[in-house]
Amino acid sequence: MIAVIDYGAGNLFSVKNALDFLGADAEITSDRDALPRADKLILPGVGAFPDAMRMLEASGLAEAITREAERKPLLGICLGMQMLFDWGFEFEKTRGLGLIAGRVDLISAPGLKIPHIGWSDVKRAADCPLSDGVEEGDRLYFVHSYKAVTDMSNISLYAEYGDVIPGLVFKSNVFGCQFHPEKSGSVGLRILRNFCELDL
Repeated sequence: MIAVIDYGAGNLFSVKNALDFLGADAEITSDRDALPRADKLILPGVGAFPDAMRMLEASGLAEAITREAERKPLLGICLGMQMLFDWGFEFEKTRGLGLIAGRVDLISAPGLKIPHIGWSDVKRAADCPLSDGVEEGDRLYFVHSYKAVTDMSNISLYAEYGDVIPGLVFKSNVFGCQFHPEKSGSVGLRILRNFCELDL
């Protein structure tokens, strides 16, 4: 079973609908005690990094997520991906979950509109289980103003938007998509299917 974590700031139902389409056994839950019973976890997210982290901390979900991520696959999506890192700098410096080394900064793209919204080609930096079957030049759907800054060894797919924009990051059994796989057509569904079929 895949637990889609509800902490009050997630794009839950589009993710759940995509998982249902793939035939995955998935449940939306805000119960931290339900996470140990799940086989995999998905952390969606929309909104601001500080607010989302405060909600995760206040609910006890932050502690539960970091504990469970030591032993099962976790996928963060959009803001959920950003919170996997050590620090976020949206409005104020805020500690993240610390599951992947790095920080989250405002995109630097002189002459380009921020937020970065729309379909972008992705390039491959490294192989990981979730990028299996994704080709250079495949297009994925992004909506964000902040980007992860991390070692290239943690990046599987990236886009270019005035800068390198990490699209798919990974560290051991922890994964993150800056793009929205649930809104990215067949390529996004392929990535979600790869996560559903992970056997780590």
